Amino acid sequence: MPNFLEESFVLFAIGAMVVYEKNISVKKFHESDYAIAGAASGFITRTLFQPLDVLKIRFQLQIEPIHTGCVQSKYKGLSHAFRCILKEEGARALWKGIVPAQFLSTTYGALQFWAFEMLTKQASGHLSEKIQGDMKPLIHFTCGALAGCVATTGSFPFDVVRTRLVAQGEPKTYRNMFHATSCMLRKEGPLCFFKGLIPTLAQIMPNTGAQFAFYKLFQGLWNYARKQETSTSTVLQSGSCGAISGVAAKTIVYPLDLIKKRIQVQGFEEARKAFGSVRRYTGLFHCASTILKEEGMLGLYKGLWPSILKAACTTGSHFLFYEQTLKAIALFKS
Repeated sequence: MPNFLEESFVLFAIGAMVVYEKNISVKKFHESDYAIAGAASGFITRTLFQPLDVLKIRFQLQIEPIHTGCVQSKYKGLSHAFRCILKEEGARALWKGIVPAQFLSTTYGALQFWAFEMLTKQASGHLSEKIQGDMKPLIHFTCGALAGCVATTGSFPFDVVRTRLVAQGEPKTYRNMFHATSCMLRKEGPLCFFKGLIPTLAQIMPNTGAQFAFYKLFQGLWNYARKQETSTSTVLQSGSCGAISGVAAKTIVYPLDLIKKRIQVQGFEEARKAFGSVRRYTGLFHCASTILKEEGMLGLYKGLWPSILKAACTTGSHFLFYEQTLKAIALFKS
C-alpha cells in the first residue's frame, strides 16, 4: 500500500470491495473517478509514511545482523537507525526517493484500477449471471491479481529508482531521480529498471490470496465474537479486519520483498560500502540461498517490524483518503 507492495494490496482490496459492488454509488461515480481517488490516496499516504519505508529498505539491504550485540552492524534497531540517519544524513534523508515513490504510487493506482475495470468488464461479458453471483469473490481475486501484475510491471522502473535513491549514503551517487535514471540507463542498460520484477510478481498472487483468506477468517471471527449473523460489515469492522489481514499476508510473503530489494541494488555496491558488507547475487534462488546460509532464516525478515508498522498506518490512511477523495469528487460534480 503501500513499501510499494503494501499499497498495491490495499488498493486491490478497495477495488474488490468498493468499485464492483453494484449497490454502491455506481450512478454517482465514473470509472476514472476511482483511479483518481486511488492515486490521490496513494500520493498522500506515501508522503506521510515515507520514513518508515526508508527505514525498512535500509534494514532489508543490511547483511549484518540487526541487534545491539553486533559491533559491525550499521543499524542495530528501529530507534537506532532513525537517530543514525538523522545524525549522518539529516531529516531530509527520511524522505529519500520520495519523487520516484510518488510517481510509483500514482502510476500504480491508475494502472491497477484501469486494468481491474477492464478485466472485470470482460468477465461480466463472458460469464453467466449465475457464475458471476456464485463466484464473485473468485472473479474479484483473479481480476485483481492480474490487474496488480499489470500495474506492477508498468510502474516497476519507479520502484527500482526509488530503491537506489533510498539505498545510497553520503556522498550521493545519484543527485536526483533524473540523474539516477540517466546513469542507470547509460551504465546498466534498460533492463536494470526491471531488476527484482520476478520476485515482485511472485508476491502478487499468494499475497492477494492470503489477504482475502485472512480477511474472510477475521470477518467470521468478528461476527462470532459479537454474536451477529449478518454479513454486512461496518466501517470499523472492514477497516480493522482489512488491516489485520494485510499485515498477516505481508508477513507470509515478506521474504520475497526483501529478496527483490537485494536484487534491485545489484551493480550499486560501491555506494553501499559505507553501510557494511555487500554481496553479488546471480538470481532469485541464489539470493535466497545466500541469505539463508550467511544470515539464517531471520535474515529473510529483516525490516519486518517497520514494514508491519507501516502496513498498519498506511492501510487506515488509504481507506480514509480514498473515501474522502471520492466524497470531494461527488461534491464537485453536484
